[in-house]
Amino acid sequence: MSLPGAEKKVAAGVCGILLGSLGIHKFILGYTTEAVIMLVVTVVTCGFGGAVMGIIGLIEGIIYLTKTDEEFVNTYVTNKKGWF
Repeated sequence: MSLPGAEKKVAAGVCGILLGSLGIHKFILGYTTEAVIMLVVTVVTCGFGGAVMGIIGLIEGIIYLTKTDEEFVNTYVTNKKGWF
């Protein structure tokens, strides 16, 4: 039996690692404000800020994938922790 919200863990983790600078992983989790911030920083700085956003996405993707399903759901689905 899977926890509701746990199905987002792999998608958010992989997108965080591969597309972190665009904030796609934040959109997957429903964090629209945080996702738009990451996307705007990347676009407005012509990609230079994307390096920083990409590192943030990489770190968050790894964190998502290393948590258990229960920890992931409690932290990111139930308690809505937007950053790290």
